[in-house]
Amino acid sequence: MQKFDLNSEIKSNRNLIKHRGIISKITNGVVTVSLLGNVHCEACNAKSSCGISESDVKEIEVYDASQLYELNETVELVLQKDLGLKAVFWAYLVPFIVMISTLIITSIFFKEWIAGLVSLLILIPYYLILHILKNSFKKVYNFSILKYHQA
Repeated sequence: MQKFDLNSEIKSNRNLIKHRGIISKITNGVVTVSLLGNVHCEACNAKSSCGISESDVKEIEVYDASQLYELNETVELVLQKDLGLKAVFWAYLVPFIVMISTLIITSIFFKEWIAGLVSLLILIPYYLILHILKNSFKKVYNFSILKYHQA
């Protein structure tokens, strides 16, 4: 896994997803940022599969030990674009593949309604496994915080 150089990526800006927010809580090195509505979401191709564009208020926890931020400060959250695509892969594409594969395999051995029910129920253990592994995902899908400067 290669190390992410935030300073060089901010300058190029093409490999990053940025979202403005306000710091709503700071506790023990965890900064909670409430995301503001983003005008860039309207032009984004992935907005239909992105959880950030669907709701008015989203909160993101960012692990930051620098303690350089204050409550109600406007900041920008930054995430590498390829990590966003990986998140969409694990949240939407893999469960779809698991469900369709289960449907095809079980329809060979069982009636259609049983195959359909099993293919839906197979998602329960999948999402339970994702829930169990959420701390691992938090380490991989870590946002960075930047102080917001108006241009």
